[in-house]
Amino acid sequence: MPRFGLGVYKMTNPDEAYSAMSHALEAGYIAIDTAALYDNEEQVGQAVRDSKKKREELFITSKVWNTDQGYDQTLRAFETSLKKLDMDYLDLYLTHWPVPELYVDTYRAIERLYDEKLIRATGVSNHEPHHLEKLLATANVQPMVNQIELHPHLIQQKNRDFAKQHNIAITSWSPLGRGRVLEDEAIMKLGEKYGKSAAQVIIRWHLQHDLIVIPKSVKEVRIRQNADVFDFKLTAEDMQAIDMLNRDERYGSHPDTFHLKK
Repeated sequence: MPRFGLGVYKMTNPDEAYSAMSHALEAGYIAIDTAALYDNEEQVGQAVRDSKKKREELFITSKVWNTDQGYDQTLRAFETSLKKLDMDYLDLYLTHWPVPELYVDTYRAIERLYDEKLIRATGVSNHEPHHLEKLLATANVQPMVNQIELHPHLIQQKNRDFAKQHNIAITSWSPLGRGRVLEDEAIMKLGEKYGKSAAQVIIRWHLQHDLIVIPKSVKEVRIRQNADVFDFKLTAEDMQAIDMLNRDERYGSHPDTFHLKK
């Protein structure tokens, strides 16, 4: 699984979404992370077909939405996503949120898709350790990936430690803290030190923590800039300084309470 890719959350304008995805593929991105909820799977598929890249060179992720969870429902939702993408398989398919009473059966369906070679890797999103423990108790194939909100204001150490213990890769969604971390003075000073943007510093921080990172942008210049992070390395001291910015502050929902919101 590539450690860097394009997130496409809230890319709901079809032309804008297709353009962003096309620019990313042209710039060398080989991973795109979408979801049924994002309503842009068709644009992902079109961008991939119109690119010069072979399907097997790319890593495409999608997710089953909460209202489609459960064993049979997940299998149907996957079929719908595959048709929208116009693909024969997905590289990774995730449970979007741990819907109470459903997420275990949802993951069982994902295991079946893996067994049938319709997906190359299994995973979940927004799962806390206690959700993962419940899955691990019965899973024949343990989740390979957990995609969670993670940025310098929410470093998720407990979840990362659990993942490392169980050999589960972590993908950081909202890796820039919905843009709020970009305004942190410490980050901006590090950008000046390395001659990089605040976003590039944060993306590099994710990569050096062995996290998979999927920054989102619809602007070509930003898409290319976000990928230009492999020509410098943060020092151990600078990594620690960014770690110290942690506030345990979420800008999205908490996995234990998301379903209570209207």
